Amino acid sequence: MMALLVFRERLRVLYGKYAAYIDTAVRFLISFSALMAVSESVGFMTRLSGPVPALVLAFLCAFLPYGLDAVIVGAFTLAHISVVSLEIAVLLAVAMLLIMLLYYGFQPGDSWLLLVTPLAFFLNVPYAVPLLAGLSCSLVSVIPACSGVFFYYMIIYVRQNAGTLTGSAAVDIAEKYSSIFGNVASNEMMIAMMAAFAVGILTVYFIRNRSIDYAWYIAIAAGMVVQAAIVFIGGFAFNVPFSIVQFLVGTVFSVALALIYNFLVFAVDYSRTEYLQYEDDDYYYYVKAVPKIAVSAPDIKVQRINARKGGKKHVRQYEE
Repeated sequence: MMALLVFRERLRVLYGKYAAYIDTAVRFLISFSALMAVSESVGFMTRLSGPVPALVLAFLCAFLPYGLDAVIVGAFTLAHISVVSLEIAVLLAVAMLLIMLLYYGFQPGDSWLLLVTPLAFFLNVPYAVPLLAGLSCSLVSVIPACSGVFFYYMIIYVRQNAGTLTGSAAVDIAEKYSSIFGNVASNEMMIAMMAAFAVGILTVYFIRNRSIDYAWYIAIAAGMVVQAAIVFIGGFAFNVPFSIVQFLVGTVFSVALALIYNFLVFAVDYSRTEYLQYEDDDYYYYVKAVPKIAVSAPDIKVQRINARKGGKKHVRQYEE
């Protein structure tokens, strides 16, 4: 355990020194992964397919203000989808505009959820998103997380029905939109996942803010149980088939990611909890103080003594 704490402290020191570079690199990797996932799923526009356009756009996303990275990835997705169905591209564009009006004016820093949520589905760890969002974000993060679920299932819908959508050029526009809305509204698994994400984020958020011991661990467990219950109930109620093995594997990895995040950012020692009381002219204050686990990285000095001719010795010192 001590070795893990020392490793954690060294990571914290390293991040403190190079935070700007690390944040930029992480934003680049997330954007590039999201762009490549979209290109592999619905890469219908040849000029935007492949790693080169994704690298260029991801480089731009890494240096632009928060919020614009999601806009660029969204525009990239719309460009591919418009080749197959201009109607779906317009529908998604309107949805993105509504999201920006509802959300980005208040808290654009959580835009990473719009990128990470579809990517998490492609990596089979979608249940990690509500856990991490509930631990690190606010209640408003429900909006981008559920929007990411919607965009993922729209991408899957376009990929599975590309032939039908392309061959329906002669169909009336009203009939096209009616068919699209009908398919979206009848996607019970998408509705169940959006409900699981929303309830999961709310559960984790409210529990981790309670003044109870091991609140974050309880929040992770409760959030995962709530998500699993909603997905199972939705699957059986709507008779939607899904892989139990895939679900269990995704659950294990999702919980593991949440526990790693908890260890890195919220390591506390509940055995040394103190209860304090203060007062002023108007109030009494009852405070619960839980100390953080702080371990200093060892400062190791190594001396090397090299014998030389004439009996003299040369000493070198190294610090780690």
